[in-house]
Amino acid sequence: MTRKQRRLTMIGAGLAVLALAVGLVLNALRDSIVFFNSPSDVIEKQMAAGTRIRLGGMVKDGSLVRGDNLQIRFVVTDGANDIPVSYQGIVPDLFREGQGVVAEGRIEPGHTFKADSILAKHDENYMPREVADALKKQGRWQENEGKGEKVGEKAGGAANAEPRK
Repeated sequence: MTRKQRRLTMIGAGLAVLALAVGLVLNALRDSIVFFNSPSDVIEKQMAAGTRIRLGGMVKDGSLVRGDNLQIRFVVTDGANDIPVSYQGIVPDLFREGQGVVAEGRIEPGHTFKADSILAKHDENYMPREVADALKKQGRWQENEGKGEKVGEKAGGAANAEPRK
C-alpha cells in the first residue's frame, strides 16, 4: 500500500467514526431536542413519573386557582388533552387564562405536572405550533388566528370581513 492510499484510508476511517459518533449522539438526544411537549404528546408517550420535560399549550379558561404562599394551580390544554399543573412562585405578567404557556418541571404520578418555572407568551399573536395543529385537526382553528390579523378580517380590510364562527 502506498503512502497516499494509507492516508486516504485513515481519513476515510476517521470520517466514518465521526459520522457514527454524530449519529449516536443525535439518536440519544432525539426526544430532548424538542422545545416543549404538548399534553397530547405527554399522554401518547406515556412518560413516567419523575421525567423532566417542558410542557406547552394554552392555559384552560376557568382553571386558574391562586392559593396561599404564591401557590398556583391551572390546566394546560392543547384542545385535545389537558394536564393539571401546580406551581409555587411568581408568574410572568402576561400569564393568564386563555394564553400560551410553557412550563418546565417534572411529571408527577397521575399525569399531573409540578412546574418549577413558567414562561408566558411574549406576543398577543403567539400560539405554539403543536396547539395550532391540534386545533386545526379538531376544526376549531380559524386561518387568521395567530398570524397578526384580527380573526375574521382579511388583508383587504373590514369590507372583506367574514363573520367569526
